[in-house]
Amino acid sequence: MTLALMVALLAAVGASCRYVVDQFIQHQHDSVFPWGTFAINVVGSFVLGVVTGSVSHHGLSTTAAAIIGAGFCAGFTTFSTWMLESHRAGEDGDARVLWANIAVSLAAGLAAVALGHWIGGLL
Repeated sequence: MTLALMVALLAAVGASCRYVVDQFIQHQHDSVFPWGTFAINVVGSFVLGVVTGSVSHHGLSTTAAAIIGAGFCAGFTTFSTWMLESHRAGEDGDARVLWANIAVSLAAGLAAVALGHWIGGLL
């Protein structure tokens, strides 16, 4: 199986997981804040951090990292939905949700990737 096909297959798995997780999380909250997208992007950042930490500290192959990162993580996480949800909050006049979504997502995503990288170095 070629690298491109493996990346494509894992991207399809990631996108399917994203849909299911988003639906589940959003149905748990009665809030305008996009908790599903937030959780997905933070978890994806953490997973990518673990993968890169494993490459850096334990010799996980760059091929495996590409398949997981460019495949699963890229299919699972969603920058465009994050931006669209932020934009819609602004259009709806909800500046608190707009800026909270941007600031909290950035801070949590950076913390998650750093924590994941550290954990990847321990594994």
